Amino acid sequence: MRAQHISTEPDGESFPSQRAAPAETKGREATSPTRQHRGDFMSPATRSAVMSRIRGRDTGPERTVQAMLEALGLEFETHVRSLPGRPDFVLRQHSLCIFVDGDFWHGWRFETWRMKLSEKWEAKIAATRRRDDRNRRLLRQAGWQVLRIWEHRVRERPGSCRRSILLRVKRGLPFGAEPGNVAAEET
Repeated sequence: MRAQHISTEPDGESFPSQRAAPAETKGREATSPTRQHRGDFMSPATRSAVMSRIRGRDTGPERTVQAMLEALGLEFETHVRSLPGRPDFVLRQHSLCIFVDGDFWHGWRFETWRMKLSEKWEAKIAATRRRDDRNRRLLRQAGWQVLRIWEHRVRERPGSCRRSILLRVKRGLPFGAEPGNVAAEET
């Protein structure tokens, strides 16, 4: 069983870390949960067709955040390749990078459902989470603010997303100030 260490982002969003539980818990041996994945119920051709329709950019939640930014009158760029992680939105005037993360693809509450996945998907999402952490660290070291907004939050609490954006904009660098340059790290 894995211990859940909750990490909190500055905007109040929480997510469990991937820290392993100690070998013994209260004098008992920790047992490993049983993987519940039962295999794919779709044929390979059907699964391929379904997966090919999943978008990696300009998703519904991204379009919602873009509309918020436009309504606020903020200047932004999208999917800037020169920055680590290729942020969904970059507000250079405010030294702010915004990522709109899909709940499944980026592992929101990953610890609660990871055992329902095949080992392949569990590894894939765990790698995405590590890459997200690395990119956030690189951007912050270069002087950028980083705001990650979860897909469910855009859907359920758009006003909260808007407030988080405004808070970062107010905290950002003055107009015209540029954070340090950082090149994208290719893996």
